[in-house]
Amino acid sequence: MSSARTAGQAAPGTDAPGLVAALDIGGTKIAGGLVDPFGRLLHQVQRPTPAREDAGTVLGAVHRVLDELSAHPLWGGVRSLGIGSAGPVDTSAGTVSPVNIAAWRGFPIVAEAGAHPAVRGLPVVLGGDAVAMTAAEHRYGAARPYADALCLVVSTGVGAGLVLGGSVHHGRTGNAGHLGHISVDLDGDPCPCGSRGCLEILASGTAIAARAVRDGWRPTGTDTSASAVAEAARAGDPIALASFDRAARALAAGIAATATLVEIEAAVIGGGVARAGDVLFDPLRRHLHTYAALPFAAGLTVLPAHLGTDAGLVGAAALALDELSGREGAG
Repeated sequence: MSSARTAGQAAPGTDAPGLVAALDIGGTKIAGGLVDPFGRLLHQVQRPTPAREDAGTVLGAVHRVLDELSAHPLWGGVRSLGIGSAGPVDTSAGTVSPVNIAAWRGFPIVAEAGAHPAVRGLPVVLGGDAVAMTAAEHRYGAARPYADALCLVVSTGVGAGLVLGGSVHHGRTGNAGHLGHISVDLDGDPCPCGSRGCLEILASGTAIAARAVRDGWRPTGTDTSASAVAEAARAGDPIALASFDRAARALAAGIAATATLVEIEAAVIGGGVARAGDVLFDPLRRHLHTYAALPFAAGLTVLPAHLGTDAGLVGAAALALDELSGREGAG
């Protein structure tokens, strides 16, 4: 399946040197795009992820996305390929091990994508999906005014990335800022990661919905997703409100701990759960007053992300652009 569209004010079909090709690899879909240096998504294609198939079949879907991208008239202006992937990732080795793609464990995505005929010879840059979102929001979105910020994706899981000293902070393997698997409840439930009481099992959309159902919330229809819980909360349902309040409290604890550790100025929240709006942000800001108590952590700004569903592709491109800038500056 493919689709083409123009974002921002860019005009498709015009000469656009300095484009970046981008891949956003997740357990549900593999998206590809062409992004200009201003963060405008000029063309996009998408295929479902054959997540239950073997490694070669998943790679075949990636290559078909690259086939479609490279057939576009703008491909000639592409200078590099950025890849944002569900993780964990290992940027030092160029490998990914997405939790929801069982056949990809230590999969060499940088080498395999770089071997595609249209990509061969181009720089290929890898980042985790939450770090890609952070790069997008820092370069083009809500985190742009801040030298030190935390950007979170709160969706089926919880991912995060850090901006420190005006730059995205990757860490040795590209997993710095992995806030979803920091424990915020020492006696909490076991997490699939092997720890206990992780932020993700308290604040993700999955956790919000499960908590509401466990406490007796029943939807008017058959939808028991976090978005349905948010709709009930907006209508004043006390169980739905309590479920979001618990998630917001867990997020506040994690954000406050980060602010205390590295003195961030802002927290930017994206992902599907952030679309709940005030149902999430009002209790989050309220709980931050309790958890971010020290003077240098208090007053933290909390903002919704700006880039929405485009953040994965725009962020993968931003990572590649950052790498290109670094190389050109070093040259």
